[in-house]
Amino acid sequence: MKFTELGLSDNLLKAIKRSGFEEATPIQAETIPLVLKGNDVIGQAQTGTGKTAAFGLPVLQHIDPKEKSIQAIVISPTRELAIQTQEELFRLGKDQRAKVQVVYGGADIRRQINALKRAPQVLVGTPGRLLDHIRRRTVSLKNVKTVILDEADEMLDMGFVDDIESIIHETPAKRQTLLFSATMPPAILKIGEKFMTDPKVVKIKAKELTTDLVDQFYVRARDFEKFDTMTRILDVQAPELTIVFGRTKRRVDELSKGLEARGYNAKGIHGDLSQQRRMSILRQFKAGKLDILVATDVAARGLDISGVTHVYNYDIPQDPESYVHRIGRTGRAGHHGVSVTFVTPNEMDYLRVIEKLTKKRMSSLKPPTEREAFIGQISSAVDNIEDLVKKTDTSMFAKKAEELLKEYEAVDLVSALLNEMTKDAANEVPVKITPERPLPRRKSKHFNHGGGRYNKKSYSHKDNNNNHKGKKEKNRDKFNRRQKSKRKYTIRSKNN
Repeated sequence: MKFTELGLSDNLLKAIKRSGFEEATPIQAETIPLVLKGNDVIGQAQTGTGKTAAFGLPVLQHIDPKEKSIQAIVISPTRELAIQTQEELFRLGKDQRAKVQVVYGGADIRRQINALKRAPQVLVGTPGRLLDHIRRRTVSLKNVKTVILDEADEMLDMGFVDDIESIIHETPAKRQTLLFSATMPPAILKIGEKFMTDPKVVKIKAKELTTDLVDQFYVRARDFEKFDTMTRILDVQAPELTIVFGRTKRRVDELSKGLEARGYNAKGIHGDLSQQRRMSILRQFKAGKLDILVATDVAARGLDISGVTHVYNYDIPQDPESYVHRIGRTGRAGHHGVSVTFVTPNEMDYLRVIEKLTKKRMSSLKPPTEREAFIGQISSAVDNIEDLVKKTDTSMFAKKAEELLKEYEAVDLVSALLNEMTKDAANEVPVKITPERPLPRRKSKHFNHGGGRYNKKSYSHKDNNNNHKGKKEKNRDKFNRRQKSKRKYTIRSKNN
């Protein structure tokens, strides 16, 4: 469904277009009309399905920019999600002139207090820091029209239920409440019963994969090996239109610059780029003037790009649903697609859970050798030369060509052309990609309920060893302290 069909204002539609979004995701298509009507909504959908815009767009439409008070509050479980939500709402609400502020723990509270004096209409925050501001009276929620609980099941897991209830009690009884969660345990439904009025339930099923149209591979490689391995695979597979996914903004910047340095036609997009820059890059990619788009999940969310032949997951996503969302970019409209996921040895458990979700075993892909990559480059160059010859009016250059053939051997001329049309060897253009912190061995809730061979029990032996080691160290420290105090006592006794 198009965003133009959802009853949104022209200002918001302008922001949506500027962000590159075209088609509404299922959660957006079902949620936006309900929120615009003023209904309370319980939305069940996985991460990466566009929930922020689903609640953000209608909430921004209800905002009165002339009113200098907080009219909507978004409660998020983590500082990272809170920042991400604030950034997206700020971009979408720019034409509405809505002020969006974020508050979270671990940051200078005085700076946040000064920012709050500028009277934002939308406040995004983590439960602890929101309560802190309420108690300091630096935040008033008496004019709040809408309360949004984002990733409610995660907040439940983190023990924030009491904090959430305390925050909601500070808002007017007559308000709109929206709750979004990947799962619906009884405790979440209790919150719905307690604080919501006749909520409409929107449940989006996990996206089904057309697995027969997407060949899924994985490459096992250590972090520092991944870039060289990926460029060799690019040379061998010669994809037409490619998206490379990186976990962080820094990763996207380094990957796109590294690919450009190696001679690939690549550019990166993420949330820190200006909207004008993002749109310019996306236009180039859609028009086929750019071969490789490097992106974060957030930057690529909601983009409708056809013709993508390959998706490379440089970093395996922590959330298996994000994997589904990523590789859904290819294998569309009956066309065949390929996905390649790079996995470090300690991330294999994440891979197995993804396989369980997609109900398809990924094939292991052996990294190509330098020689195989070179052969791939030559083959691609030959194809390009054939296309070039077909579309060139050779009669215009025939005389000069004959002169060159008299001066040089034909083999030397063609070799020089092939050399020009192939990339430099990897060892001639070194690229350094900063290592990212590895994904935690202790998995999130998405990975706790059935990681194939890698479930909670798989780690019990290792965890017990770690705990045992910790006890030994504690006991040794206790023993040393006792010995110290004995020595002190003996010295005092002798002195006395």
